[in-house]
Amino acid sequence: MAGAAVANFTVASTPRYFDRTTNEWKDAEALFMRCAVWRDAAENVAESLARGARVIVSGRLKQRNWTDAEGNKRTSVELEVDEVGPSLRFATAKVNRTPSTNRARPTTRPAETAAASDRSDQLVGAGVGAQAGQDPWRAAGGWGGASPADEPGF
Repeated sequence: MAGAAVANFTVASTPRYFDRTTNEWKDAEALFMRCAVWRDAAENVAESLARGARVIVSGRLKQRNWTDAEGNKRTSVELEVDEVGPSLRFATAKVNRTPSTNRARPTTRPAETAAASDRSDQLVGAGVGAQAGQDPWRAAGGWGGASPADEPGF
């Protein structure tokens, strides 16, 4: 990924629990996860988030193995970030869409319908859509096109 923008950061996850014996909230041991986000998303992260900001991160765990200078085998785990954003639990955020470049549109999930073409552009910009009208859940045989009464109970 030579020449691609990258933002490396660490996310700390500290579980809290209520100790009934002392009637207090306590922090458990923190987990520190190294994260890397690439390309346009890296630039957006660098511009949007600050140290100490509460964030929500989604991605894939990657394990790397190497041998250090002393010949010891080492392993590290890192999160390759797909999505990152501010947590809105204790804050607000205003979202500004960045101008489109010549980047390829993601095809991870299709947009909802061909009739929603204006909306599908918004969904594609958010990393959700592909070609409008290719929603397999609305196709014949998929339960997404059926009535709500036909949906399976979860």
